[in-house]
Amino acid sequence: MNPLHRRRRLATVLAVAASAAIGLSACGSNTGSGGSSGSSASTTLNVVGFSVIKAAYDQLGTDFAKTDAGEGVSFKGSYGASGAQSRAVIAGQKADVVAFSLEPDLTNVVKAGLVAPSWNTGPTKGIASSSVVVIAYRKGNPKQIHGWADLVKPGVGIVTADPGTSGAAKWNLLAAYAQAAGPNNDQAAGTAYLKSLLANVVSWNDSGRNATDAFAKGTGDVLISYENEAIAARAAGVKLDYIVPDSTLLIQNPAAVTTTAPPAATSFLDFVESADGQKELASNGFRPILDTVKATGVQGANDPADPFPTVKTLTTIDDLGGWSKVNDEFFGKDSGIVTDLRK
Repeated sequence: MNPLHRRRRLATVLAVAASAAIGLSACGSNTGSGGSSGSSASTTLNVVGFSVIKAAYDQLGTDFAKTDAGEGVSFKGSYGASGAQSRAVIAGQKADVVAFSLEPDLTNVVKAGLVAPSWNTGPTKGIASSSVVVIAYRKGNPKQIHGWADLVKPGVGIVTADPGTSGAAKWNLLAAYAQAAGPNNDQAAGTAYLKSLLANVVSWNDSGRNATDAFAKGTGDVLISYENEAIAARAAGVKLDYIVPDSTLLIQNPAAVTTTAPPAATSFLDFVESADGQKELASNGFRPILDTVKATGVQGANDPADPFPTVKTLTTIDDLGGWSKVNDEFFGKDSGIVTDLRK
């Protein structure tokens, strides 16, 4: 089965806040699904997440508060570039639930002893949301962008996040590499394409959300981004169009509770990964991770009634060797394919 059918997920409404503290009041005792254990009265959960998940998690907190498990629970949230958020938690930022763009950012928190090594052993293997890498361009398509090949043409200015801080950037660049490398993982072809692509980047941004903001303000001709971020931008009135390339990468966003978190944190994460939680994520443009959740009416999608088209060639991180191999191979601080190309 195509991984899209297994990992369809969640969605975000565009919200202007890259690193913000928010409080979600949580009161009420309406019956709902999602929590596996009750919550103590007046419990505050600290959620630390990557930037583009903010709007979805704000709403998920509100929805969770209406369940029995969420009674008396309130939230404080901090959202920003995934790598920076991971480092902040390790440095002491208070967190009960962490939601990052990619696995290495969570693995670093595990290595620091702040999340249990068993975080990825549940039904979803620790994945709370998913998307795919897409290509967005200006209304009217003045640069005639129809796929990856058009991004390396002379005069095309690319906007993306920076892999030094952002998980979104790593997904973007790996998608670009994988479509060029092909099913046999031709490293020479993939690296050659990346070299041409990087030469056309006119704006590196510290998060996926800030990359979208830069593009919305007129920078560049093309934005490489999450599908959910393009959907959210259109829903918020940003004048852009996007395509889901025939060949792209499956984005899988991990989430976990910390070792010091109260029981309500586990209940909240259970809710996020439940059918109700995935429906909310889907309404924000994320592909549901559950086969049973069928998303329709997603505003901002190319086809709101069928928002998540099947991808002809969908590469996963496992296809590339897994994060333990890929992260150093492409983004190692001293040496890596992308690191070397940017020198």
